Amino acid sequence: MSGSLRTFRSLRIRNYRLFATGQAVSLLGNWMQFTAQDWVVLHLSNNSGSALGFVTALQFLPIALLTLYGGKLADRYDKRTLLRCTNVGAGLVALTLGLLTTTGAIQLWQVMVLAACLGTVNAIDNPSRQAFVSEMVGPTLLPNAISLNSAIFNAARVLGPALAGVAISLIGTGPVILLNCVTYTATFVALTMMRPGELHRRPMRRRDTRIADGLRYAAGRPDLLLPMALMLVIGALGFNFQLTLSLVSTTVFHRGAASFGLLTTMLALGALAGALASGRRAGRPSSYLVICAAFGFGVFELLAGFAPTYLSAAVILIGTGFFMIYLAQAANQRVQLGVTEAYRGRVMALYLLVFQGTTPVFSPLVGWLGQAAGARATLWVGGLASILTAVAVLIYRSYRRRVPVSALVEAAIPTGWARIAR
Repeated sequence: MSGSLRTFRSLRIRNYRLFATGQAVSLLGNWMQFTAQDWVVLHLSNNSGSALGFVTALQFLPIALLTLYGGKLADRYDKRTLLRCTNVGAGLVALTLGLLTTTGAIQLWQVMVLAACLGTVNAIDNPSRQAFVSEMVGPTLLPNAISLNSAIFNAARVLGPALAGVAISLIGTGPVILLNCVTYTATFVALTMMRPGELHRRPMRRRDTRIADGLRYAAGRPDLLLPMALMLVIGALGFNFQLTLSLVSTTVFHRGAASFGLLTTMLALGALAGALASGRRAGRPSSYLVICAAFGFGVFELLAGFAPTYLSAAVILIGTGFFMIYLAQAANQRVQLGVTEAYRGRVMALYLLVFQGTTPVFSPLVGWLGQAAGARATLWVGGLASILTAVAVLIYRSYRRRVPVSALVEAAIPTGWARIAR
């Protein structure tokens, strides 16, 4: 099989093909809404980084509180039904936000409430969505399907903010958000058209599925805890681009909505390349690959913080985006491909909790940092945190395995880059 066919081989599965199509349409609308929402917040708060950080925190706070429960539901009930319900809920949130913005009645506190509502829906949706991929394609194609999901996500990140920047200037933020309501129907229809008999399902465990069992299972697996520890720190301090890029665009380079969308698009272009590179992976990535990707991401984010011009920042963000998604995919695949099916929903909920659940705590801090020390400082802190975390994990592995750090570095670099090349 050629390299290009190997990258897209999961699309041979009808159920996954439907899912991917619905996702592509819906995610495009989601990213248009996210860009429009950020612009609404900045407009209502006079370009306040703290306000933007607080709204972002409220959107992720329910993930910290409810994601583990969402993982329990994913292991106990039909994931396709759960996803249809959450799809409807997210559509209602978008409809409300769009109508309030279009009529001019929108206030900052309303944006905050609706952000928390969307976060509540996502806390249930995300674990089911992550675990549902294995049911559609089975274990053999799971690494490829995970990477294709990421490629779709980042393709939407390329097109969504760019389209939103143009659409906001033409029709306004409210109509852009309302467009997202229409795109939710694509996912709902795709889920409804699936053939349940072709899913790789195990019998539902309605009575003995407990959150504590999933936590104990993960606690006894150091190979799962390592990527989670990396993403705990890097996700909290380094993956705040929805916040940091809007601040950099408006306060450092003094650009408008279209230029903010371009920075996000350049980040997403690199992320799309990273996702496609991950799609060729056929097995579980090594811990060395995860560490190398974390280090590379930190270097590029640090460089983005020092970019002297708008154009140089846009170019550097391509490399930042590549390593951002390559790291996220490697960590995700290392966790998903190392967990048994019975615990998949709860373990992935734990992964999402440490990856995204720290955002409510750190988004206001990052927003305050951008306001107090300048927007560039938000990128410097994220880049340094990523580099130091990667080095710390490498040293920890050296201590646990009683192997010199230099030997681990020699093993890590060829392993990581050889896999990228393949």
